[in-house]
Amino acid sequence: MIVLETCSANETEELGEKLSALLTKESVVAFIGDLATGKTTMIRGICRGLEIQQQVESPTYTLVNEYDGDIPIYHIDCYREDRIEEWIELGINDYFYGDGITLVEWADTIEELIPDTAIRIRMNHRIDRNNCRGIHIQAPPEIERQLEQRIKIS
Repeated sequence: MIVLETCSANETEELGEKLSALLTKESVVAFIGDLATGKTTMIRGICRGLEIQQQVESPTYTLVNEYDGDIPIYHIDCYREDRIEEWIELGINDYFYGDGITLVEWADTIEELIPDTAIRIRMNHRIDRNNCRGIHIQAPPEIERQLEQRIKIS
């Protein structure tokens, strides 16, 4: 597991951009964290790294935003809909096992559907440090090694 912190929206986006270089078709990134911990901000960085030109916003009311790129990006928000049966009926597995990269906010609400191979990112407010976020990244070992090299963790 990689443990680090960011102390600005720019740092959070930059981390997302570095992570984007490791994502491939069928990658799933599951974000967990309270309101305003930077989930959408990191997703913006991932999309910037993947050269998405569209505006990236949380799909809280639409549930899924699709962004066009070399690889399609599916941005899912489970905040307003946490019923497993509803997500299955909506075809969430088509996103997880399809032709794109799937980024899921509030993934803990549908944890049983998240693929075992997903990159899991837990974000929390650092009460002791103004405007900082603690970030825990759990990924397959090879992804963790590559990410550590990209962000130069010692």
